[in-house]
Amino acid sequence: MSRDARKPKSTERELRPLTAEEEAVVRALGRVVYALPRAIDADMMREQRLSLSEYLTLANLSEAPHRQLRMSDLAAAVEMSLSGMTRLASRLESQGLIERVRSEEDARGWNAVLTDAGMTRLKEAWPTNLASVRRHFLDHLEGLDLGKLAVALRNVAT
Repeated sequence: MSRDARKPKSTERELRPLTAEEEAVVRALGRVVYALPRAIDADMMREQRLSLSEYLTLANLSEAPHRQLRMSDLAAAVEMSLSGMTRLASRLESQGLIERVRSEEDARGWNAVLTDAGMTRLKEAWPTNLASVRRHFLDHLEGLDLGKLAVALRNVAT
């Protein structure tokens, strides 16, 4: 294999060192990716006895048509593995917050369905989640163009 064929594609363009401001943003974002979910999860557990993953599962189901999603789609929405979502769904099902039903489109698949009790629990937990998101994140973005920030973050994520 030639030396040029082994070059990573990123070196095909001229590499510019990061400015001090760029470096600060990259490092801060790395910390936020880990610290923010942990802080919100701690608030949710302390005040609601509901983990952030459980809350996000209920929230995603509440926004889905007929309050149901295929288990694999729900796992992707909450950014969990399918096996992790299966364990979480079992916990939520044992509490009566969701039900799992066979998929009408694919008899091999399962859907998670938000129950009325699950919707009630989500509504109870929502103020805690909102306050936590504001305190740990949004309150620190005052004065920034949130529309542009949202577009930039979506572009980074894709």
